Amino acid sequence: MMKKLLHRLLLFVALVLAAWADAHGQADAQLSQYWSIPTYYNPAASGATDYLRINGGARLQWLGIENAPQSFLGQVDMPLNLLGKRIGVGAGLQAETLGLFSNFDIDVQFSYKLKLLKGELSIGAQVGYFEQSFKGSEVEVPDDDGYHDSNDTGIPTQDLKGGTVDLSAGVYYTHKYFWVGVSGLHLLAPTVKMSLEGSESTASQEYESSLPRTLYFMGGSNIELKNTLFELQPSLMVKTDFSSFVAEITARARYNKFLSFGVGYRWNDAIMVMAAAEIKNFFVGYAYDYPLSAISKASMGSHELMVGYKMKLDFSGKNKNKHRSIRIM
Repeated sequence: MMKKLLHRLLLFVALVLAAWADAHGQADAQLSQYWSIPTYYNPAASGATDYLRINGGARLQWLGIENAPQSFLGQVDMPLNLLGKRIGVGAGLQAETLGLFSNFDIDVQFSYKLKLLKGELSIGAQVGYFEQSFKGSEVEVPDDDGYHDSNDTGIPTQDLKGGTVDLSAGVYYTHKYFWVGVSGLHLLAPTVKMSLEGSESTASQEYESSLPRTLYFMGGSNIELKNTLFELQPSLMVKTDFSSFVAEITARARYNKFLSFGVGYRWNDAIMVMAAAEIKNFFVGYAYDYPLSAISKASMGSHELMVGYKMKLDFSGKNKNKHRSIRIM
């Protein structure tokens, strides 16, 4: 019975991911420390450890460029034992600005976990509400601009706002020596219909944008070096919205489960350096991205700060699925 349920769940996730097409653009923050907050990209990662985890972060991208993207996010997750079964629950929120656009997203997560091949397989889903606004009142079209017409009705000149329901899903597997996950965010490619703030929506006042279906693959490992206090923690992330492709690889070293440092490379985009510290149940990490594209002519790079807190949960010996986390958080 359990095997049939597992097969059906995996088949459902595979069919949903395979059905994607017609993406439009990137909507999620590009985090260099993705390994420290996997629940942001994969709802199945919720409850993956025996801790209550609270993580937050901020990313200031392309400093020096006016109205460059800025992202602020928070995630919380924990495991639960329900009717003798291990599940994970979580919640998250994000606020970001991109030029004249502002996005706000809040979501809840649920994951169901099964023992598999000396590890744990998790299948998760996420439902959320995504709100977007556009500062049309700040749009400026120069009089001598030969490419745009200031009277073009397709260019909003008043502030707009709208929202939509958003669905995501994923699978996540943890083992003593590695972790790996596949997820799909914005599965329904929802359309956000934005109308003039403080007025009723009409055809002449309504504008649309859409969230792209995005596929993520993440994985990593924890390699203990014998007779030393060092651990090597390589990881990678690949994502695509079927109109663009991003891949990055990260190599980190952790000393005495306290200090860690590393480097990363994002294909044709940036090189990253990062450092982190763990003090008891607290975590703080910093990453700096140096752009390799032409944008380096206008910006010296991006800064990212991540913080976290974890608290061991007491299952009074009833948790039979305990495993050693191979990630920092």
